[in-house]
Amino acid sequence: MSIFDERLSVELPRLQTLFDGIYGDDRAARAELAALVDDLRRSWAERSPELRRLDDAHEADPVWFSSNQMLGGVCYVDLYAGTLEGVRARIPYFRELGLTYLHLMPLFLAPAENSDGGYAVSSYRDIDPALGTMPGFEALAAELRENGISLVVDFVFNHTSNEHLWAKRALARDPLYEDFYLIFQGRDMPDRYEATVREIFPDDHPGSFVPLPDGRWVWATFHSFQWDLNYENPAVFRAMANELLFLANRGVNILRMDAVAFIWKKLGTTSENLPEAHLLLQAFNAVCRIGAPSLLFKSEAIVHPDEVAVYIRPDECQLSYNPLQMALIWNSLATREVNLLAQALEERHALPAHTAWVNYVRSHDDIGWTFSDDDARVFGIDGFEHRRFLNAFYVDRYPGSFARGVPFQDNPRTGDCRISGTTASLAGLEAGDPGAVNRIVLAHSIILSTGGIPLIYLGDEVGQLNDYASLELPGHAGDSRWVGRPAYPAARYLERTDATTEAGALYARFRQLIETRKRTTEFAGGHLVAFHTHNPHVLGYQRGAVLVLANFSEHPEALDAERFGALPTSRVDLVTNLLVDLSPGLTLGPHEFVWLGPSPAFAPSSAPAL
Repeated sequence: MSIFDERLSVELPRLQTLFDGIYGDDRAARAELAALVDDLRRSWAERSPELRRLDDAHEADPVWFSSNQMLGGVCYVDLYAGTLEGVRARIPYFRELGLTYLHLMPLFLAPAENSDGGYAVSSYRDIDPALGTMPGFEALAAELRENGISLVVDFVFNHTSNEHLWAKRALARDPLYEDFYLIFQGRDMPDRYEATVREIFPDDHPGSFVPLPDGRWVWATFHSFQWDLNYENPAVFRAMANELLFLANRGVNILRMDAVAFIWKKLGTTSENLPEAHLLLQAFNAVCRIGAPSLLFKSEAIVHPDEVAVYIRPDECQLSYNPLQMALIWNSLATREVNLLAQALEERHALPAHTAWVNYVRSHDDIGWTFSDDDARVFGIDGFEHRRFLNAFYVDRYPGSFARGVPFQDNPRTGDCRISGTTASLAGLEAGDPGAVNRIVLAHSIILSTGGIPLIYLGDEVGQLNDYASLELPGHAGDSRWVGRPAYPAARYLERTDATTEAGALYARFRQLIETRKRTTEFAGGHLVAFHTHNPHVLGYQRGAVLVLANFSEHPEALDAERFGALPTSRVDLVTNLLVDLSPGLTLGPHEFVWLGPSPAFAPSSAPAL
């Protein structure tokens, strides 16, 4: 029996069960599943020997992505490197920085202007001609792999653009493709759905449906040019499974599963986070375990923390963004208090085996304050009012703010708002605040030490600032998120070896932290134990034998000696390699952090209980 047939014999019964759970005893679904098995066999025959070897290696080491050697970077191809060839030319720099994971933002064919930053996909098999070609993409994937860098791209599987071939055929009333989308003749069904579904981008269009030129209505959760796929049609599942397998065979290692919470619709519900969404993800996973076993899924679910966690499973999304940690890092920088962040690390950080967080300081998107109101209430914090404060603080509408963010979808009536901007501008570098560099490094020290895959928005390591001129470009007006997506900061990169510059000072400290992380085996995996500092400004947690302490205040903060009673008094700061005596307690300077490991005189196999 071939390895393919072995995998098929294991996974096909699970895939059949999942299909039954999604589609019931449906004749069309059974036919599509049978055809999908044939598709899988053809896809496997086309899979390269190199990718098959990678499948074997990752099956033998299913937690390879949890290594402390992992470091992620994310960028837009056009903004950071111009073209795919430009990305290839930057591989030596990626190695210099220490990247092992590169996420290229949407690079597939999309409408020329209204593309939602590439998330309105017109083809999953064609690269935007301005960036390169599919053969060039495949060559880049191979070269990244040779350099130990996994390639990550977005899989926009909730919707396509209205320029996708399927959408064009649906608009032309092709009966095969009309059912690929949720299209209705009149307003009766749209009105019934919209009675319980929230508006996502009300500035773009009210409700969840947009009119077609012929009077019909199509579901468009996000923008009017992004039409939601109809997964009640099993032909849609099979079609998207083939797109997924195509990308896997081009050398993609990880797919960012876009908008996972929205992929299943049901009348009378919010059509978010429904059980069928999880069954669909598990079914896509079963497809991968047969045809591309090394491919991983990364969940993008910017929703309530409880709902983020339910997508993270070995048979669903093995990786997930950690939006709660990201938001609470910024919360702690604004408030100078660590209560919510410490609570999240203690109560919401743990994940199932064979999964990991992708921890980040900021992304291409806006910052939304995704903490739970119930969690905030524990500390006497009113969630609504606190979000209003954070929004005001980060767009410089609060006295004493160091931040220079830009509001995204600001609604003065409701107080709702999200925040756009680069890390440096949000942390005070644009404002000339003297604490800015330390804030930037402190924020990244958290994502580098809490476990999982730390992800850097490339350019932040040299302090790139907001790009306000980007809003003047076609298709960008009205979307302030582009302010936080500046072009490659060439001058700052040239300064990265000059420690007398802001860029050089930042880069040197980034490199020091990255190298320290790679030397520190305790930073592998994701297990974390809370360390209660009893100081509202100082965060603490333990990674094995390493104790991390971080001061989020602009002032020195002291920890009493009794806090360290269970620890040996002699420790070493792994970042600076300096010995630290804890017997008199410890005082951390403004925005100072330490990664305290055992000194050479005390190196236990495991850390003492705290």
